[in-house]
Amino acid sequence: MRALIFGKTGQVARELSRFTPPDVAAIFLDRRESDLSAPETCAKAIMTARPDIVINAAAWTAVDRAEAEEDLATLVNGAAPGVMARACTELGIPLLHLSTDYVFDGFGNRPFTPDHEPAPLNAYGRSKLAGERAIRATGARHLILRTSWVVSAHGANFVKTVVRLGSDLDSLSVVSDQIGGPTPAAAIADSLFVALRAMAGGHPGGTYHFSGAPDTSWADFARAVMKMANLPCRIKEIPASEYPAPARRPLNSRLDCTTFEKDFDLERPDWRVGLKEILLDLGVVT
Repeated sequence: MRALIFGKTGQVARELSRFTPPDVAAIFLDRRESDLSAPETCAKAIMTARPDIVINAAAWTAVDRAEAEEDLATLVNGAAPGVMARACTELGIPLLHLSTDYVFDGFGNRPFTPDHEPAPLNAYGRSKLAGERAIRATGARHLILRTSWVVSAHGANFVKTVVRLGSDLDSLSVVSDQIGGPTPAAAIADSLFVALRAMAGGHPGGTYHFSGAPDTSWADFARAVMKMANLPCRIKEIPASEYPAPARRPLNSRLDCTTFEKDFDLERPDWRVGLKEILLDLGVVT
C-alpha cells in the first residue's frame, strides 16, 4: 500500500516515519515539496504520486500567531485540506486528516462527542474547522481525527518546555483550570495506521476523537513530568486568566473517544506510559 503523507518534520509525521509498517510504502512531503500555503501544490503532489491513500499530518500549529495571521492560517489549515480532498475524490482514494479539540468552545466539563456543534474560540480553531468543512464539502471518503495536547520528543511541545524550565527553576507557574487529554504523537501515529488499514478495507470513515487518558490539568501534567524526570521544581497552580496569551484556549478539552474505540478496537492511550517513552527518548530518564 502506498501512502502519501503531508508533513515530514512535525511531531506526528516524525512518529509516522518511525513506526511505518513494513507493508506500507510511505512517501513524506515537506514544505519544499508541497507548500500548504500554496494549496494547488498539494493537488499536484497527489496526482503525481497517485497513492492508495493520503494522510494530512501537516498544519499551521502556531496558535497565538494565528490571531494576527488568520488568513494565512486558514489557507494552510482550511483551503489546503479541501484541495487534497478534491484530488482524492478524483482518484477515488481516501483521505485521513488530523484536527483538534480547539474546534470546540471548551464550555462545561463533559467530554465533547464528535457530533457536538463546533464553536472555536480562536483563529487557529476556526482555521481547523474550515479544513474539516472543506473536506466534507468535496464528498471525498475521509476520516477526520480530532486530537488534543500533542506531545513527543520532537519539536516544540509542553513536555520539552517543562523539562527545560524545570531543570533551571525552583518553581513554575502552570495553568490548572484547563482540562484535557495529553496525547503522545506516537499513539496518534499508531491510530492513523489502524485507521489507514480500515479505510483501505472499505471503512466509510467519518469524524472521530482520539486523545490520551486519563484527563488531567496542565498543572497536574507538569507535576507528572517533574516527578518522572526526577526534577525538584515545584508547580504553582494558576488560573488561565493569569496566563495571558493572544489566543483564548478552551478550558474543557475533554474528548469523548468512545466511537473510535468501538469502531477501531483501539483504546485511548495512557499518557503516563507515553510520557515515560518521551523522557527516555530525550535522555532525561534511563
